[in-house]
Amino acid sequence: MSSTWTRPLAVVTAALVAASCAGHPKGVMTPVALASRSPTAVQVEMLVATTRLASNNPSTLFNGERSPQPSLTDITVSIPAGSGRKIGDVQWPERLPPNPETDFAVTSVNAMTSAEQGLDWFRRHGKGGHALVFVHGFNNTYEDAVFRYAQIVHDSGADVTPIMFTWPSRAKLRDYNYDKESTNFSRTAFENTLRYLARDPSVKDITVLAHSMGTWLAMESLRQMAIRDGRVDPKIVNVILASPDIDVDVFARQFVELSEPRPRFTIFVSQDDRALAASRLISGNVDRLGRIDPSAEPYKAKLERAGITVVDLTKLKTPDSLNHGKFAESPQIVQLIGGRLARGQTLSGKDIGLLEGATVLVAGTTAAVGAAAATVATAPIDAANAAATGTSRAADGRELERILESEPSQSLVPGRAKPTT
Repeated sequence: MSSTWTRPLAVVTAALVAASCAGHPKGVMTPVALASRSPTAVQVEMLVATTRLASNNPSTLFNGERSPQPSLTDITVSIPAGSGRKIGDVQWPERLPPNPETDFAVTSVNAMTSAEQGLDWFRRHGKGGHALVFVHGFNNTYEDAVFRYAQIVHDSGADVTPIMFTWPSRAKLRDYNYDKESTNFSRTAFENTLRYLARDPSVKDITVLAHSMGTWLAMESLRQMAIRDGRVDPKIVNVILASPDIDVDVFARQFVELSEPRPRFTIFVSQDDRALAASRLISGNVDRLGRIDPSAEPYKAKLERAGITVVDLTKLKTPDSLNHGKFAESPQIVQLIGGRLARGQTLSGKDIGLLEGATVLVAGTTAAVGAAAATVATAPIDAANAAATGTSRAADGRELERILESEPSQSLVPGRAKPTT
């Protein structure tokens, strides 16, 4: 490896290691009791599907190895009440067991033995039939994913039924390739999870929210569904990709192979995402989708034509030193997800005005979004950041341009699903 590559890779790897050193106690999945006289805590109950191997340890439930059989678990997480907690924070306990008055804490765990039990759970917890299905990213333990999703559900205020799919991540920085292969291992299981939901009459619509490497799993599973059935199930109305760790050329191919009509797509990107800078360097020096400049051509025109809305969070500042989890840690973004996107709604000019520190390219037609159509005001990438990650290869965006031009633009207007027959 040349010194040109080694130096930035070492810098980014050091940043990743430094960020991971702020640890917390492991093994928080053992349920704790809520004190009857303690302040009222908010309870977030979720259904968790996983392809992880059971750990046979109640404090962890599942590890990072792969299971041939998926599992379903009903989990409730208590989030402390009061004004001390900031939106976006996951309050990990400093010691075990967690104190529900100050910490996130698991208060109930119920294993299930069949998909029908999971559907029955949805019917009992359904909020108007709206399902929000979350897929976590790289370097997450089971408990990392559970607590993060509980935070997203609570802070977003989304009036939806929360479901999470967690795949086998070893939660180690050096196991990037293992984690990536684990997403491939989990494609059919996640596809089936979406199928079970979509087939149930109590489910009206499904939004998929995927982060980082989990976006690869989401796109591959939706692609499989489209190949089998000729299209993505019409109940899957919205797909949100946050910091997607996907090669831009591969995403273009995946998007086309979803066939039409497609779900509406919203992508959160940040040009200062240091985790995706590392991924780019170990993935052939090809731009990652979550790090593009959506105001630059050919991306801008082709994303508009494809009907994809992009929210650029580059200017937005959050406590995340890697700039990789802004979608969950920014109050305005997580509430935007809960207030509009989680219910399958599109962004409008009004939403753009509310996003201080973020810029939005609203893709679609003038008739669909009025004067906000194709609105973009994104700052150029920071020069120091560009220098740290190297110059984009000359072919960036060409595959996206070529593929998206292969279909007529009227077929790519978001939210115009054909009726099923």
